[in-house]
Amino acid sequence: MPLSSARRTPLSDQVIAQLRGQIASGEWPVGSRIPTESALVEQLGVARNTIREAVRALAHNGLLDIRQGSGTYVLATSELAGVMHRRFADSEPARVAELRAALEASAAGLAAARRTDRDLELLDVALRRREDAWRAGEPESFVQADAAFHQVVVAAAHNELLTALYADLGEVLRAHLRQDIGPVLTADRYVAHDGIVDAVRRGDPESASAEAAGAIGRCRAAPC
Repeated sequence: MPLSSARRTPLSDQVIAQLRGQIASGEWPVGSRIPTESALVEQLGVARNTIREAVRALAHNGLLDIRQGSGTYVLATSELAGVMHRRFADSEPARVAELRAALEASAAGLAAARRTDRDLELLDVALRRREDAWRAGEPESFVQADAAFHQVVVAAAHNELLTALYADLGEVLRAHLRQDIGPVLTADRYVAHDGIVDAVRRGDPESASAEAAGAIGRCRAAPC
């Protein structure tokens, strides 16, 4: 949709807002390459310099990664997510696992107490997609499917602050999982998550928290 200049809003700010919206909505997922400069010029109807300025601004804020000769890739879904990624990129894997266990165990317990029928439907879908991604044997697909599953569990807790925080930490957690699973998926390292869903469905907060924490514990030796 072409943009038009506004008296109080510089055109570059409008482009930044448009691109940020496409990232935040998931239209351009984390890890994906955004359209080329030429494509964005045609799509938004603005000058190439305006596109370049907007992309550089979003790269400076941590949302985009400009790779010379390769293109521009989505690094994070928000400015805070970009900050989180830079802040924790070099953290020890064991510390990331501990952080994840604290968040996911708490979220699973809340989800068991608060989940709706719709949440259960979404959990079942996310679990199947995670299992299908593992069987397909594509590491990056599994990373994304696993992250999506855990995001659904967190969302079922119905705590908007927890959901936002977990989303902002998303790329940190995905990077941790990529390191764990490596370039090849092997059957002996699979950690099933059926127990988490079963406990949430039963409405058993204690078991749900224990299942989530236990899964993270097993993930220190296998992907989760």
